This record gives sequence, C-alpha cells and structure tokens, in this order.
Amino acid sequence: MNEQVLLEKVRKGEEMPLNSQIQLVLSLAFPAILAQLTSVVMQYIDAAMVGQLGTYKSAAIGLMSTTLWLTGGVLSALAIGFQVQVAHKIGAEEDREARRIMKHGFITGLLFSGLILLLGLLIYRHLPYWLGGTEDIARDASRYLFVYIVALPILMTEFLSSGMLQSSGMVKLSSVISIVICGLDVLFNYILIFPTRTVTFFGYRFQMYGANLDVVGASLGTMCAETVGTLAMLYIIYKRVDKLKYRASDRLISGGSYVKHLKKAIKIAYPVAIEEIILGSAQVMITRIVSPLGAVALSANSFAITAESFCYMPGFGISVAGTTLVGQSVGANRKRLAGRFGCLVVGLGILVMAGTGILLYALAPWMMQILTPVKEVQQLGVACLRIEALAEPLFGAAIVAGGVFRGTGNTLKPSLVNLCTMWLIRIPIAAFLAVRIGLKGVWIAMCIDLMMRGAIFLVMLWKWNQNQKKLEVESKTKSDGN
Repeated sequence: MNEQVLLEKVRKGEEMPLNSQIQLVLSLAFPAILAQLTSVVMQYIDAAMVGQLGTYKSAAIGLMSTTLWLTGGVLSALAIGFQVQVAHKIGAEEDREARRIMKHGFITGLLFSGLILLLGLLIYRHLPYWLGGTEDIARDASRYLFVYIVALPILMTEFLSSGMLQSSGMVKLSSVISIVICGLDVLFNYILIFPTRTVTFFGYRFQMYGANLDVVGASLGTMCAETVGTLAMLYIIYKRVDKLKYRASDRLISGGSYVKHLKKAIKIAYPVAIEEIILGSAQVMITRIVSPLGAVALSANSFAITAESFCYMPGFGISVAGTTLVGQSVGANRKRLAGRFGCLVVGLGILVMAGTGILLYALAPWMMQILTPVKEVQQLGVACLRIEALAEPLFGAAIVAGGVFRGTGNTLKPSLVNLCTMWLIRIPIAAFLAVRIGLKGVWIAMCIDLMMRGAIFLVMLWKWNQNQKKLEVESKTKSDGN
C-alpha cells in the first residue's frame, strides 16, 4: 500500500493499525533520508573540490558558511509558515484553500527575499571583515557571498516549492528532485571551479573545459543546480499534484484571505525566524571565537561541520516526514494519531542517528582525508568529529521533535529551547575553552549543548503525547454525550 493511500486514510478518519502507521512513517522518511544523504555527498564533493584550491580558499568559504545558514534559516522559516497551513488544509480536505495559501506564500516569499537581496548587496563587501577575516581570505569570501545573495529569490522559491510537495505527501518526489539537484551541483562545480585540463576516464584522455572561477565557481555551480531543481518543482506542483495544481477557476489572490494567511504564517514562522536569527548569530559568534585560532582551525572547523552533516542530515529527512504526518493528522483532527506519529518518527530519528554517530567516530580519519590534503587540518578535524559523535542520538531527538512540533503549528517552545541551550550553554563554554584548548574546546561545548537540547525535547514530546491522548478522549466523550 503506497503512502498516498495511507495518507488518504489519515484525512478520512479511517482506522490505521500500528503496522500501517509504521509503514507510512518509513515510506515518507526513507526517501527524505536518501535525499539528505545525497545532499551530504554533494557537500563532501563540493568541499573536496574547494579543498584542492588550498587552505585559504577553504577558509574563505568557511568564514561565510554561518552567514549562509542564517540567511537560509530565515527564508526557510517563512516557508514553514505557509507549509504548515497547507498541510492542515490538505488534511482537512480543503484543497482550494490549500492552493490559495500556496499562491500567497509564493508572492510573499518573492517580496521578502527581494528585500534581503537589497540588504545583502549593501554589505557583502564588508561582511567578511566584520567576521574577522583577514585580507587574504576576505576578498574571496565576498565574491563567494555575492552569487548567493543574487540568487536569494530562487532559494526562497525552492524552499516553498519543496515544502508544498512535502505538505501534499509527495515527499518521495521532493526527495528525487533533491537528488537531481545534488548531481547537477557536482557537475556544474566540476566545470566552473577548475581550469580547462586533461582528464583520464577509463583509459581515455580528453580535454575537459573549465571556467577557472575557483570559489565563485563553487557558489555559481550550486545556484545553477538549485535553479534547475526549482523550475522542475514548480512545473510538477502546478501541473501534476492533484491537490495543488493550477485551476482556472481559482483566484490568484484575495486581499482579505491574503492578510489572514500572512498573519497566520507570521504567527507560525516568527518563533522559527527569531530562532534562526539568534542561532545564526550564535554561529557567527562561534566563527568569531574560532577566527583568532588561525586559518588551520577555521578550515578544520568548516570541514568538520561538513563531515558531521553525514550524521544529522538523515535526522532532518525524518523530520520532514514528521512535519507532514503530524500536520495532516492535526488537520484531520486526529490528535492521538498525531501523537503516535510523533513518537514513531522521533524514535526512528534517535535510532538512525545513533548508527551514523558510530560511523562518524570510526570513519572520521577517512572522511577528513577526502575533504582536505593538509595533515594538520585533518588531525584537528578528526578530534572534533569524535567529540561530536557522542551527541548524535540526542541531537536526532531534538531535530525530529522540532519537525513534529512544526507540524502542530507550535513553533515557539522549541525555538526557545534551541535559543537557551545555544546562548546559555554552547557559547559561554566555547568562549571559555577555546582560549585554553583551542578548537576542540568549541566542539566540546557543542556536544554538551546538543545533549542537553535532546533531553529537553524528549520531555516535551512525552508531555505533548500525553496531552493529545487526553484531548482525544475528552472529545470522544463529549461527542458520545451529544
């Protein structure tokens, strides 16, 4: 039985035995996990390509990585505000309203990303220096950032398109497109980063064209791949997804409903946006803490973060399944089922990330060798990764539980937890330890933060699940009484 048939059972209020619930969780989670793992492979290849350009080029990209996370996090927060509403309306079988919300989301996204683009153009030359970059790093960093800024409307549209596909239950299709984007990114980067060169392939030698754009080629290649993937998703949404595809009878925009949907999107998104801004600012602060440790530490930190994504990206894939399942269950007013799905996906997240944490610890030397040929950077990166591996199971609980709460529309409490653990635990400990034991101290602080965060999310999930059971019993009792 495929996931669309099972999701239809959720929306129609039909009974679902535990094995069907597990089947639905796995059918949505594993394509998303595969897409996230493919994304990690893409990041590995990207980082390895840039790593061949030398330590300073790698440090230039590493310097800007936290800024890119911050910007991407704010854009994704807005996308979540509309995605959750669409999932609820589809769960309630109000497809026309879901399409209207989707259109309002795209219009808002383009306006919002355009404003950030204008701001970015004003500061991109100065930002690397503000982050502590030296002259030999800052110029390449600003060039790398410029391409990203110009492409912000495309990224915003991609976040919204992917969210709409996931809300409709088309997680598998969204994942396939993500895999295609990853493949195209590798191809474009291979062409754009390096100069024209002689390549040997299965014994044949030929000239491979190269644009020789180094760090600019890395960002330009990624953005070209994102553009192709975004256009593909838009076509599928408007032509192929039955619940969301274009109908001539639908109005493009309605002033009253637009304001209503925007207000609700802001209510859902603002805690996530504030969280992303403050967490992103915290990551920028971490970069400020790491920058004085030198180019080797900055490169090792950047490469180790890329390597660690092997562990936590599967958690984000499972989180996508959690948001979809809980969102549609809430929309269908099936509270107990929402609670069951929440527990199932979080349990799967802990299990998967415990396994990837073990692999991270064992394979850390090999992973760093792929990313950089510099021995000193390799050794420092391995030490950091083995510290972080201990936190992965609880980090998985935090990531997936966050997706579950997003599906309910409750984004404030998870955001507060993330903010408090980052600013009250990670940053103070990192600042204290960095000057005493270097980069390893920063990663010890990260490990402590993530373990505390995961434990808090598990308590929150248990309480929420108990409350869902209570609410459904009360609702059934009231219905029987009437």
